[in-house]
Amino acid sequence: MLVNALAQIGHLAYYIDINIIHITLDINNLHIDRSLIMPRYLVIVESPAKAKTIKKFLGSNYEVLASNGHVRDLPKSQLGIDIANDYEPKYITIRGKGELLAKLRKEVKKSDKVYLATDPDREGEAISWHLSHTLKLDLDKANRIVFNEITKNAVKASIKEARKLDMDLIDAQQARRVLDRMVGYTISPLLWTKIKRGLSAGRVQSVALRIICDREDEINSFIPEEYWNLEVEFNLKGKKNPLVAKYIGRNKTKTVIGSEEEAVKILDELENASFTIKEIKRGERIRKSPLPFTTSTLQQEAAKTLNFSTRKTMQLAQQLYEGISIKGLGSVGLITYLRTDSIRISDEADAAVKEYIGSIYGKEFVNSEVNSGGSGKKIQDAHEAIRPTNVQYTPSEIKESLSRDQYRLYQLIWKRFVASRMQPARYETTSIRIEGNSHWFSTAASKLIFEGFLSVYQQDEDNEEIKATYETLNEGDVLDLKELKKSQHFTQPPAHYTEASLVKTLEELGIGRPSTYSPTISTIIARRYVIKENKNLYTTELGEAVNNIMVKAFPSIVDVNFTANMESLLDSVEDGLVEWKTIIRNFYPDLEEAVESAHEQLDKIHIADEVSEEVCELCGRNMVIKYGPHGKFLGCPGFPDCRNTKPYLEKIGVDCPSCGGDVVIRKTKKGRRYFGCSNHPDCSFMTWQKPSKEKCDKCQSVMLEKGNKLVCSNDTCGFVREVNQNPID
Repeated sequence: MLVNALAQIGHLAYYIDINIIHITLDINNLHIDRSLIMPRYLVIVESPAKAKTIKKFLGSNYEVLASNGHVRDLPKSQLGIDIANDYEPKYITIRGKGELLAKLRKEVKKSDKVYLATDPDREGEAISWHLSHTLKLDLDKANRIVFNEITKNAVKASIKEARKLDMDLIDAQQARRVLDRMVGYTISPLLWTKIKRGLSAGRVQSVALRIICDREDEINSFIPEEYWNLEVEFNLKGKKNPLVAKYIGRNKTKTVIGSEEEAVKILDELENASFTIKEIKRGERIRKSPLPFTTSTLQQEAAKTLNFSTRKTMQLAQQLYEGISIKGLGSVGLITYLRTDSIRISDEADAAVKEYIGSIYGKEFVNSEVNSGGSGKKIQDAHEAIRPTNVQYTPSEIKESLSRDQYRLYQLIWKRFVASRMQPARYETTSIRIEGNSHWFSTAASKLIFEGFLSVYQQDEDNEEIKATYETLNEGDVLDLKELKKSQHFTQPPAHYTEASLVKTLEELGIGRPSTYSPTISTIIARRYVIKENKNLYTTELGEAVNNIMVKAFPSIVDVNFTANMESLLDSVEDGLVEWKTIIRNFYPDLEEAVESAHEQLDKIHIADEVSEEVCELCGRNMVIKYGPHGKFLGCPGFPDCRNTKPYLEKIGVDCPSCGGDVVIRKTKKGRRYFGCSNHPDCSFMTWQKPSKEKCDKCQSVMLEKGNKLVCSNDTCGFVREVNQNPID
């Protein structure tokens, strides 16, 4: 570089001695391009947005470029794993990356040092490793930098702490990638053969599908049980609202009232009873401040409060992490890394938020004892929880620079983080037990006496009206009876999974990792194995068929414990305790054997080509049942000469209770199955459960099939009968 600099110097005279170079410069005419003598650095990240944000923190001698994700991967057209050569992956350059890589190679040649600044997780480490191979970088050099947030201090500090690539992290990612490829590329062709082309199986997605299918089976076989509640209301002097207490049982023994007859009998015994307060307990309840967000809890809370899908939440969080153009500040990374299961907060951030709380809300709101969560599982503690990069960037101050959804998500993250460092909320509580003719009732009330974190972060359940604590009541008081009430109820089946509850379940079972929840759910929805209606997830007929094959042929792959144990093994690879190919060597032979056996033993699922009674009005042939992405439909067997199709309405052999037409299987627009009348829209009859030919012995309503029982469709009846057995009440 000195030679290039000297070439630009005017009026230069130099004299060479054996040991010394004498240089004479004309200062007035000296013009040197400093870039020719300053070191030049190249920083490579994944995305252009991230590159733009980082560029503003570094000097003019830094060039920041994006790889746009992975540059190498396994080939799409084949398994891409050399089974004979100890399961060696066959990585190739991703199609379309040639021009980008040529530009990166050109910049590498011009640079004195290259820094790889991909995301701080297994996937990010693997991308840096692939870049090193593609760009022919020296793997022994310390050129890997990581930061949990895209801020000036974090980025500059990471450059000072550059390290070598972590091969344990890379091997853990390779193991996951190879396992997923083996499952997908060996089982998917089986599904094409046995069901239809275009289907896919996945190591994690198949387990997620099974969890949803198992819940659907629970719901469909659930038999509601009748129970009754008793309530008593008392007039209170000087109070507008009555005191309401619920029935416990005789002599304080908790009792379930199973029929109206039992309820009426108790009410008769209470007809002329005197009601006395037997016990009053007053105390204080503490409600702890919430933990800061992890990936899982952010997805759950965003779904619950903002109605965001997991995919939308992660897309918005990615934008907030990589950088948003803020008026007067330029591109700013607003939150820390979004894929984490750690609840740790850095000391610097902890001190900053406590100082903020003290100045805005008062020192009494600052919590010196932080809720640690008490999770015993392995967490990625190198990361932090998801938090704002600067607590001073309040949602209201930067609202104009954010889209509506970006603002809502950032506000949720900001409030949760601030609340996590605030004092708990405190309630004054009162518990009352009342006795009348040996029957006991109870009620409880609470009153908020210190808001604590609730002054910043409130959830839906926090908006309930604050109750009084009945300060004027004392033990021994005789209460003025206003009214006795009875009400009928039925036990409810388990709730359908939502995206939020499925993420929670996957996390609790140890299936997948923060980066896998969103793509797993997106995949099973995109494949139409599952459909989403009103937040709930429902399996489709296609999803049931795929799950049945997976459970029958590959029980270990869809076994929850097996999948969770596999995640634990991947963690062991990351910790350097297990060699990654050991997992593959133990896994693949069993998988190969199971696939071969399934090809031989499983019957093909003939979902199509069943002849129907419908006649094609175009060519006169009997139409056949076909199976497409949206389920069954009627198609002409003369295809492609005749392309006539119709909706498929499968009769179940039951007459419509409303008009006498045929009850048929229908589907919603999103593919969920229900039973309706063939005369729709003239007849509006529909039910989610399959109707039976038999009528209820009590009220003559339609009976519905639930597992091996028939249940009356009339919610107030509760009549149940075993299938093909005598009636039972």
